[in-house]
Amino acid sequence: MIGTLLVANRGEIACRVFRTCRELGIATVAVYSDADAGALHVREADAAVRLPGAAPSETYLRGDLVVKAALAAGADAVHPGYGFLSENAEFARAVLDAGLVWIGPPPEAIEAMASKTRGKELLGIPPLAAADVTEADLPVLVKAAAGGGGRGMRIVRELAALDGELKAASAEAASAFGDGEVFVEPYVENGRHVEVQILADGQGAVWALGTRDCSLQRRHQKVIEESPAPGLAPELVDSLYARSVAAAKAVGYVGAGTVEFLVADGRAHFLEMNTRLQVEHPVTEEVYGVDLVRLQLSVAEGTPLPPEPPAPTGHAIEARLYAEDPASGWTPQAGVLHALEVVPAATRVDAGYGSGDAAATRVDAGYASGDTIGVHYDAMLAKVVVHAPTRPEAIRKLARALETARVHGPVTNRELLVGSLRHPEFRDPTRLDTGFYERNLDALTQASPGEAYAAVAAALADAARRRGRFGGGWRNLASQDQVKTYGEHEVRYRPTRDGGYAVTAPEGVRVESASPDHVRLEVDGVVRSFEVATYGDDSTTVHVGRHRLTVHPRFPDAADQREPGSLLAPMPGTVVRVAEGLTVGDRVTAGQPLLWLEAMKMEHRVTAPASGTLTALHATPGRQVEVGALLAVVQQSEQSVQTEAQEDQTA
Repeated sequence: MIGTLLVANRGEIACRVFRTCRELGIATVAVYSDADAGALHVREADAAVRLPGAAPSETYLRGDLVVKAALAAGADAVHPGYGFLSENAEFARAVLDAGLVWIGPPPEAIEAMASKTRGKELLGIPPLAAADVTEADLPVLVKAAAGGGGRGMRIVRELAALDGELKAASAEAASAFGDGEVFVEPYVENGRHVEVQILADGQGAVWALGTRDCSLQRRHQKVIEESPAPGLAPELVDSLYARSVAAAKAVGYVGAGTVEFLVADGRAHFLEMNTRLQVEHPVTEEVYGVDLVRLQLSVAEGTPLPPEPPAPTGHAIEARLYAEDPASGWTPQAGVLHALEVVPAATRVDAGYGSGDAAATRVDAGYASGDTIGVHYDAMLAKVVVHAPTRPEAIRKLARALETARVHGPVTNRELLVGSLRHPEFRDPTRLDTGFYERNLDALTQASPGEAYAAVAAALADAARRRGRFGGGWRNLASQDQVKTYGEHEVRYRPTRDGGYAVTAPEGVRVESASPDHVRLEVDGVVRSFEVATYGDDSTTVHVGRHRLTVHPRFPDAADQREPGSLLAPMPGTVVRVAEGLTVGDRVTAGQPLLWLEAMKMEHRVTAPASGTLTALHATPGRQVEVGALLAVVQQSEQSVQTEAQEDQTA
């Protein structure tokens, strides 16, 4: 029996495993980098061991240090979580060689399937050799052989770009998984990403625990997942189950795993087998009423599975809440998470796994209110999961849970998630495919209709705060409107003799009441309440209900003015490389890649904003930069300026 378990991971998945361990009476051990010293998973563990450094390559990817940590802490088992070393056969061997229990498949099964290239070859699907790719093969997908989560993946639509994308994908994969091997496969446009959860014991039994649809993706990383995958023909589902079970048996699989397919035109194309627990495993737990981590531990202890899996009930949907800005190229965000509260009735936070409770909202979080979101690791804050009798009910519940959540701090994708769930294409399962965000991102990132009134509430709350600070008397009322600007919204108001406020812009707003943290407005005969929150360390941001508003200063700081063509860091991160041979004085073209930043385990390409001359280059590999740091300057050429002017006139 397992007595003490170390999780060789961090964040949400470490917290997830710890909770099941507590229910089973198993002591827990965390490992942490210097950047994670105060992280939630460290606080929740019974013991913790430091891995010196901050970069994944120095810490969570150092299998030797993790094994030493397990032995030093007296652990007798290691759970890899997902990502990092979870699909590394050598790490699994090192754990076993140290006399520890490995919570995962045998190393031989990992070798056979965790490398996408070897897995495809085993199933008779050889990958396409990069050197053999021709124009006729395009588009193709460059993909990391190890790991997942969208890292090390690139779509290539032009043959000339293939070599550069191979290098970029390899660098990103090496950073995320410690393995830079990449391969090329045909890219199927706008298919559905469908997968099967499998669970196998050491006695030869293999369960197929339903399907999941994970088609809503950005940068090849899943955003919204659900189970069962809606709208699939029964015969196709049976085929997916049979192929998945056969793949598991072919490699002597033990433990939890996932077999992924791309479904297009009624046919399922094998993608890969993930030899680990998936991020989206909660939706399967909710539908089948099981705890997959508990079952992983049970299988590792040698317990056989029951002859048949439990019967599924209802529908479950999961949304991944990220600290990122979808409107700005999905750039990750860092800073203090002032509040993270999902508060509908009957919410259970990080608990109740597999209860199948159709009345509750489940939150699996890697952060808590007050934590700092850093730049070294994944930007996911939490997973919000609901289970309901039907898919439409689950969609409605999850959208409302996200809409009413208090998520205060850096920019997140919360509004995108709500809009996605309520979008007609998502509600209609016959229209689901991986091209959803390519078609709909612009519309989904537009300001919501209620944002203008949220700006009014922010302005009045600020006025009430200042009135309280400087006294409530109004001997001489201002003859001119007071003006505040939040994002694109300008608010004009005046104090009234009765101690209230009159709003002059936008029109049609009557103020019921206003205090520093709560405002009531009547618009078109409907009274609405707005909760307003500000935080001392961030004077430029106001949170009004679900809206995050940025205050525009009346007098911009001269230090913030930059010369035209300045390239600023879109997020805090590390410069990983600069375009080969690039020097000051070079001629560059619009869209040309100049340098690459790494933030939160993803690479972000910085390109020339226009054709012209590179007049400054401040980026060097290894340099840490803060958001807004000056990276380079491109002086636009006269010809480029004239071309833009002509295009504007034509438009």
